[in-house]
Amino acid sequence: MKAKFIVGTAMLLISSLSFAADEISWSSLNTLQQEVLAEFAAEWDNIPPQRRERLLRGASHWVEMSPEQRREARARFTSWRQLSDERRNLIRDRYEVYRDLPAEEQRRIRENYRRFKRMDHERRQRMLDRYRKMTPEERQRARDRKRDRPRPATRD
Repeated sequence: MKAKFIVGTAMLLISSLSFAADEISWSSLNTLQQEVLAEFAAEWDNIPPQRRERLLRGASHWVEMSPEQRREARARFTSWRQLSDERRNLIRDRYEVYRDLPAEEQRRIRENYRRFKRMDHERRQRMLDRYRKMTPEERQRARDRKRDRPRPATRD
């Protein structure tokens, strides 16, 4: 029963995205959309169309999340909001660079990140400390060595 409700609600949210975002007034949103986006109610009609569209997509995604995924998303968002504007801009810039990389390079970066996160805390800390002590030139040489190393064959 819950699953049918969630799927139905998600479909309603997704179908609502087919309208142009600038034509969507607050009153045209369904109850669930208004609940998820309640903090934007007062300013909704003044929000730029592209941002409204992103908010609606986010609301759709939110409805599909499990409670655990929602808790994790809230924690990430809280951390994000606590960052300085300078740090957020740096992260956005780096993400743009990442998005422009070839798919294989993105895959390699994700795998390196996962491997790093699987390391025990002490080893990860030693690696971070060593990296922080490097000069920019040493860091670049380390990246070059890592990039030029032969990669093990992947199993299918």
